[in-house]
Amino acid sequence: MEHISQLTAEIRDKAAYPDILVISRIFLPKEAVIGEYIYDRCLQDPERVIMLAAGCSGDKVFDEGQQFPVYRWSNPRFWRSGCVGNILKPLVNIVCSFVLAIKLYFRYHYRYIEWGHGYDFPSLLLLSYFLPIRFFIYLHGNDLLSTLHNPVLRSLFKLTLHRAEGIVCNSSYTQDYLRTALRLDTPTHVINPVIRPEKFGNNVASPSSLDDLRVRVRQRYNIPETTIVILSVGRLVKHKGFDQVIDNIPLLLTFGVDVHYIICGQGPCESELKSLAHRLRVDKRVHFAGYVPERELAGYYAACDIFAMLTLLDTKPNNMEGFGMVYLEASYFGKPVIAPRLGGVLDTVQHEENGILVNPNSGYEVFQAFNRLCKDQQLREKLGRKGKELAKRRTLHRSLYKSDRRNAIL
Repeated sequence: MEHISQLTAEIRDKAAYPDILVISRIFLPKEAVIGEYIYDRCLQDPERVIMLAAGCSGDKVFDEGQQFPVYRWSNPRFWRSGCVGNILKPLVNIVCSFVLAIKLYFRYHYRYIEWGHGYDFPSLLLLSYFLPIRFFIYLHGNDLLSTLHNPVLRSLFKLTLHRAEGIVCNSSYTQDYLRTALRLDTPTHVINPVIRPEKFGNNVASPSSLDDLRVRVRQRYNIPETTIVILSVGRLVKHKGFDQVIDNIPLLLTFGVDVHYIICGQGPCESELKSLAHRLRVDKRVHFAGYVPERELAGYYAACDIFAMLTLLDTKPNNMEGFGMVYLEASYFGKPVIAPRLGGVLDTVQHEENGILVNPNSGYEVFQAFNRLCKDQQLREKLGRKGKELAKRRTLHRSLYKSDRRNAIL
């Protein structure tokens, strides 16, 4: 790892012919969907990429173990949160990424920049004028929304996208939203996130290990092996629809289904959801696991029989989920999914293929999906098998460079 203050020190090459500078303020080892997305991109072409990112806890050890060079700008602890941090961080990210990208250009003479998100894009716009490079910019959802409501930022953002060689969207939903909000002739590409099994630890390597994890988690909550377990993973906020799943637990019990529900996550609605479970007299069957690190999530996916997230379309202008990563994770572990028929979920869940898509506002439709899956083991297994197959599909970022003979398109 090389911090901006240490750039003048001798640099050891880890890549033979690096010609792509990937820049992201969010990168591993910090747990984040964008960070995972960028890391997977780097692993595809470790001989071609140089990574530039903001510093985070544990970055030094992580960076030293990579096959590609990683550089960081400092991100002091005192401004990582709070009002001061919210004001300073964007400015620091813009300035540091710009300065360090210039210095790295004179070291590597890279030909391309891949900007990992829509955040802090003014730095990219300036670099496109200062350096003889071409660039691609990735968009995930909220980073797109964050620029559209300020007329000045919107204008600059549109100029940046116009100058891009291409725009990479994490889902068809993000791509459609972009085309509606900003009418551009810049080529757009959809490259969905993929699963990196290593993030779940070594316990996912064999079926026997997953069986052990399944037993362990069920024993933790005193859930018998024959009981149907529904799982949700996410921040406990209203539009995620956890309450709709809880509403269905007493109905399923009435129809003779022995069912438990596990929720992994924290958030402002936790007390409200616990009160709902108590009011419906299913608090012994609804389990709040709290925050679960990625390395422990494998056990929860293994322990469940059905994964369900009934996310509603969030009407807030500053919140958009471009891709349903948790649905993909559940499919990777061979679990059938119940999901809303909207947004970025449609890139992940195919109706009657790896899950059942429902109108989250239709109580009848939601219940029928739960009742059907809970009572039909063969259907659960069929959807789970197809889900594992679909979760392995991927489009490589090297497909952006179609004219480069060194790259093949998968």
